[in-house]
Amino acid sequence: MRFIFRPPAGHATGLLSLPWETPLETWVDDRILEVAHRGISRHVVRFVEVDGHVYALKEIDERLARREYRLLGELESMGMPAVSVLGVCVERADGQDAVLVTRFLDYSMSYRYVFSQKVRSYSTDQLIDAIVELLARLHLAGLYWGDCSLSNTLFRPDAGRIGAYLVDAETAEMHASLSAGQRGFDIDYAAERVGGEMFDLQAGGLLPDDVDPLEVAAELPRRYRALWDELTREEVFRPDEQRYRVAERVDRLNELGFDVDEIELITTDEGTRLRVHTQVAETGRHRNQLFALTGLQVTENQARRLLNDVRSYRGHLEQKEGRAIREILAAHRWRSEVYDRALARIPEELSNRLEPAEVFHEILEHRWFLSELAGKDVGTTAAAKSYIDKILPRTPSTLTVLPEATAAEG
Repeated sequence: MRFIFRPPAGHATGLLSLPWETPLETWVDDRILEVAHRGISRHVVRFVEVDGHVYALKEIDERLARREYRLLGELESMGMPAVSVLGVCVERADGQDAVLVTRFLDYSMSYRYVFSQKVRSYSTDQLIDAIVELLARLHLAGLYWGDCSLSNTLFRPDAGRIGAYLVDAETAEMHASLSAGQRGFDIDYAAERVGGEMFDLQAGGLLPDDVDPLEVAAELPRRYRALWDELTREEVFRPDEQRYRVAERVDRLNELGFDVDEIELITTDEGTRLRVHTQVAETGRHRNQLFALTGLQVTENQARRLLNDVRSYRGHLEQKEGRAIREILAAHRWRSEVYDRALARIPEELSNRLEPAEVFHEILEHRWFLSELAGKDVGTTAAAKSYIDKILPRTPSTLTVLPEATAAEG
């Protein structure tokens, strides 16, 4: 039996004492958890908590496990939205399948969990948009998924939107680039799988009456083609249009959540041809800026929202104190006087409902709503109290893991 782990693998040592020599489905250990909102898998999948960290363990053919281990590691190094792989256990006793170990994606949800909530926060359109964006990023990186579906995707709240993350890469293939045929097959197969999953939800009484599985399946390729065209098409314009047309195109890509890696301007008889190379990794400009100013590590959309509040608070401080305040000083004060103070109000029993930055985003949305009703700015403190008292308790948890014995008893 051999263990192969990706660095840094400091937490891996705590996993070594698990009963690797026996089939995964027979494991009995106090560290095994039952994730309340796990998805459906064709393999045996168990969850364990070791040293305060949660891991997903999947039993799978060794050849596929080694391949998926390599591909997930490659995607992580590229900054792609996919689960993070820790390691793989191979050459197990009695010819048993290998076990792939990935880190549990905190605050993530399966599509079945999203649709099972009585109060649904996310629409079918948002889920489809998220999976289309994920596919586009993977295809730009040269990854042919071959098994795209809602079941093989996890969803995570992101400043009022929802982000999609690849979970299963058993059938994936990495290429220098993908042909139109490869992309077409991938998206057509995804539409077929997603349509089937929608019918499954409908049969289980989980799909809203106004959602047609066939329409969803047909819409997915349409949205993908529209996004791909926006990300990759070439434009031709006059030389005197160059500055604003280039800026306009870059702004459109940024609004879609993509950064530009490289810009080519080619002079032709027709005019200047613009060719944009879109960056495949998740954007990070706002995320990096917020981290530099406040030390907070959040998603790109959350960072964009929080930076706006930092700037607003800076303006408030300058008006109140009658002096100019440096951005870094205003950001430090915002962190301690606004962000940390608001989140400190959350009682421990509600701390697993949403990621902290997502809670603060919700508080800002609630502040806007309350201010509209009051006809004046009610302030973050009052909005935080109202949100935490009245709304957060009704929000479904996105980080619920229970000891397996307890879950079985329930």
